[in-house]
Amino acid sequence: MFTGIIEETGKIKTFKKNSNGAEIEVECSEVLKDTKIGDSISVNGTCQTVIELLNNSFKAQISDETLRVTNFNYAKAGQSVNLERALTLSSRLGGHIVSGHVDGVGKFVSKEKLTDFYNLVFEIPSELDKYVVYKGSITINGISLTVASIKNNIVEVAIIPHTFENTNLLTLKEGDYVNIETDILGKYVEKFLSVNNNKKDISIDFLMENGFV
Repeated sequence: MFTGIIEETGKIKTFKKNSNGAEIEVECSEVLKDTKIGDSISVNGTCQTVIELLNNSFKAQISDETLRVTNFNYAKAGQSVNLERALTLSSRLGGHIVSGHVDGVGKFVSKEKLTDFYNLVFEIPSELDKYVVYKGSITINGISLTVASIKNNIVEVAIIPHTFENTNLLTLKEGDYVNIETDILGKYVEKFLSVNNNKKDISIDFLMENGFV
């Protein structure tokens, strides 16, 4: 479990695809502190298990499924990646609850620099649109962000300079692929309603009966 607050940007040192996935080595420093073999590190929003620790890097194995649903499928040496160690019980939840289980790959559309912040626009898979709401949370390349607008599958987020300058949002180019994780709470609500509502319309009475009001 993660918060979506990026601790540092690392760099892919090596990325090798094999018959059943891939192996990645990431150069970094901050996230290596107190990290042990078997610990989890979010790499561009994807939860990865550390299989080897080196002086200034770590290695992880990427499954076929992860390659299929993330932008690791386009990864190459030299690319910048956002890194975050797993949440601890003593950590502040500065962002939102992020599982590190990516829902799909989106595309960077455009950037607009305003006086004090940036507006970034992304195209997300159409099947994820229902989980994204105005002023709700979305994770893009592991970064916890607030939705400034959503129209169909086009999402706009407002980025403060600190976030823009200290994540790989800084290096995004039009058409680049990004990892998308929607708010997990929305998925649980959808599942609860589909099981318990039997496709009935949601009403105040229904919400009261099920403890929402």
